Amino acid sequence: MDLPISPGLLISLIIVVIGILIISKGLVIVRQSEVMVIERLGSFHRVLESGINIIVPFIEQPRAITMLRYRKVGDDYTALTTDETRIDRRETVMDFPGQPVVTTDNVTVRINGALYYQIIDPKRAVYEVENMSQAVEVLAKTTLRSVVGKMELDKLFESRAEVNNEIQAAMEEPASKWGIKISRVEVQDIAMPDEVESAMRLQMAAERKRRATVTEAEGEKSAAIAMAQGQRESSILNAEGDKESAILRAQGEQESIKLVLSAIGDSEENKRTVVGYLLGQSYIKGLPNMAKDGERVFVPYESSALLGSMGMFREMAGSPEDTVASHLKNRNGSRDSGFQSGIVGGAASGN
Repeated sequence: MDLPISPGLLISLIIVVIGILIISKGLVIVRQSEVMVIERLGSFHRVLESGINIIVPFIEQPRAITMLRYRKVGDDYTALTTDETRIDRRETVMDFPGQPVVTTDNVTVRINGALYYQIIDPKRAVYEVENMSQAVEVLAKTTLRSVVGKMELDKLFESRAEVNNEIQAAMEEPASKWGIKISRVEVQDIAMPDEVESAMRLQMAAERKRRATVTEAEGEKSAAIAMAQGQRESSILNAEGDKESAILRAQGEQESIKLVLSAIGDSEENKRTVVGYLLGQSYIKGLPNMAKDGERVFVPYESSALLGSMGMFREMAGSPEDTVASHLKNRNGSRDSGFQSGIVGGAASGN
């Protein structure tokens, strides 16, 4: 049996279906760190924040934003372009492929970089630039070429942090107009031609060899200085020793002369005799050394007089040692006979 459907029931069903559609289309749940730009009849109306939001279906529509991303497959990068109605406000990384850059010393290098950015103002990101991701990428590439083009190759390797800071500073102003904040820029890899890389290896080896040579030379210099200082100190010590030895010998001879003169008398004649004897004795000690230098020895004429004075001294009073011994014997008596005999014995053994 067919149940008749009244017009009122049909209208009610239609209203319920339309209500369900309105609720499903008008109830929007936005996740955390996401926003949606809503247009009403084609013009900007508002920005939906995270949480539950209600829009008017068919009148209010979300505006999509074009995002460009790269997917790395092996060594190649594949560009992926998507239109997204939900705008992610988290920090995003863009790893764009390597770009050829010419330095000031005319070396072409290929630089691969990474860009970290964040959408601060979704309205500007949608309406101020046509393709926000592509605009940021092109800006990063042109700024990279501009900054690196002012540097030499060696400085580029030494100051990557400086390059990163200059690129970030140059991109901040134009990116801020699009509602974008540039967090940081990183130069990941710098690829050089093979011939330049080989030349740099040779230069590095030569520099290390130069440093080794300089270090070795400095070591030899320090060793030579230390050796010279040691020889100098040794010479000073030897000279001081010779000085003290000469002083002691002179003092000994002085005491010997005083002792002889006190024994035989200190008249002028005795003084000359004693001095002549001592000089002759020193001269005789030096004759063997003179004879070592050659077959012939030339004796000065004055030496005969010197030797004559020594003989005269022995004829008159014996040797000076005998005279001293006799004097001490007469003065001290038999108490010091053992000491006097020792002096006379020593003099006899010396003659």
